[in-house]
Amino acid sequence: MTSTTATGRGGVRTSPRPGAPRITSRLREAAVGYGFLAPNLILMAVFLFWPILWAIGLSFQETKGFGDPEWVGLDNYAKLVGDPVFWQSLWNTVVLTVFTVPIDMIGGLGLAVLLNSVLPGRGVFRTIIVLPMVISGVASGMIAVIIFYQSTGIINKTLLALGLPAVEWQSGSIPAMLSVIIASIWLRIGFNMIIYLAGLQGISPELYEAARIDGASRWQQFRSITVPLVGPSTFFLLIMNVIASFQAFDLIFVMTGGGPGYSTSVLGTYAYRNGFQIREQGYGAAIGVVLLVITLAFTYIQWRTSRTRDLVE
Repeated sequence: MTSTTATGRGGVRTSPRPGAPRITSRLREAAVGYGFLAPNLILMAVFLFWPILWAIGLSFQETKGFGDPEWVGLDNYAKLVGDPVFWQSLWNTVVLTVFTVPIDMIGGLGLAVLLNSVLPGRGVFRTIIVLPMVISGVASGMIAVIIFYQSTGIINKTLLALGLPAVEWQSGSIPAMLSVIIASIWLRIGFNMIIYLAGLQGISPELYEAARIDGASRWQQFRSITVPLVGPSTFFLLIMNVIASFQAFDLIFVMTGGGPGYSTSVLGTYAYRNGFQIREQGYGAAIGVVLLVITLAFTYIQWRTSRTRDLVE
């Protein structure tokens, strides 16, 4: 509705609607907000969304990177079903996830609880644990090679000096996978510790004091106060750790290259091998798309589960 106001000599003018200034203010705020978001959105579009769409399109083609690609439809995905190396790589990825994620999260929580207490030199310990985070995955892989190298590695030299047999870190399938798991845990446990430490510092000390007054032991305090109240951190870390495990590449590529044979090959290294070494780029893109779908499906399921739990509570 509009209202009219006399202006003299019988003339009238129309006054603006009462809600118009509010709508204009909201539009102005939205424009400012999108202005701040625009640089990030542009970077994400160029370096994330466009490459994903390009990889999806490439997965329906057959190309070596030279000449015109040939449209093959779902042939690359049909090839995945009958490829035993793909299934072995998927299984290795699941094994890596199953063994590293729980240890990273439990170990990270334990270290966070320990370093959140009054511990002499805890700043030094925090630095040592977090140190792998500040160096690249390739550098971490080189350090792991020095430790686990079969002939001149630190572990095997120590074992030989003690009169024990050396471990076949590069030639044995199980020891090679074990070395990758250990190195992955070492690489990511510091990140888990930091997130849990931030969650612990958000818990009021009064809760622990009230629990102590009621006679609760340290284990009861940990089980009934600490674990439930770091639930959001646990949910976040579960998602991030699973995604990191499924996207594992640089550490394994430097340490084992996916060998011996394909015993440590994961989806990331197998996609790289097909896309850049064998140059079956369409097939490599199809593996990458499958990896993306698995990651998105797991993230969606966990998000729905957490959201339902929070709504019930």
